[in-house]
Amino acid sequence: MFIKDTMFSGEKEQGILELIVGPMFSGKSDELIGRIRRAPFAKKQAQAFTSIVDTRRGLNTLSTYDLLKHEAVSVKNSVDIISFLQQGTNWVGIDEAQFFDMDLPSVCDQLVRRGLRVIVAGLIADFRGEPFGPMDELLRDADKITKLRACCNVCGEKASRTQRLVNGKPANYTDPVVVVGAAELYEARCREHHEVPGKPAIGG
Repeated sequence: MFIKDTMFSGEKEQGILELIVGPMFSGKSDELIGRIRRAPFAKKQAQAFTSIVDTRRGLNTLSTYDLLKHEAVSVKNSVDIISFLQQGTNWVGIDEAQFFDMDLPSVCDQLVRRGLRVIVAGLIADFRGEPFGPMDELLRDADKITKLRACCNVCGEKASRTQRLVNGKPANYTDPVVVVGAAELYEARCREHHEVPGKPAIGG
């Protein structure tokens, strides 16, 4: 069947949920900022949000390790995104999704059903290699997924995992999941060089 990709007069634009995932240092925020900065060229209005938990580079801004910045709203809860949404916003960018509460997938669904383009960036897994916050549900719901890689700090090969360090050594499985930090606390690692001491064995 041939479907013509045409918008009829008065027809609501179809929303979409895009997900950008990967380990730390893979360029997720760069990719997110790059997409939302295209909004004016598409004659759209974009608005960005991030979690108030992430204070590494200040509040009310998206920023990268290369100091690329974009204005954003730092929110405490997922539902605050709807409260701060401006009239006329067509595209919504959400960074550091792993720090949000479990209502984020529902909030994203509401926005998509309104016809908005929602672009979410976050860590696909925590330092233990396990689902991080609402990321599993977002992966389930996403219409488009971009999976980025970093470079392993040990061997230089493609890295898909985030290594937490405590005094320069791999963090134990029982250490806190959420510890905000950058290169002083984290590295990107490949599967072979990712270490989680104390992680329970499957079936054990």
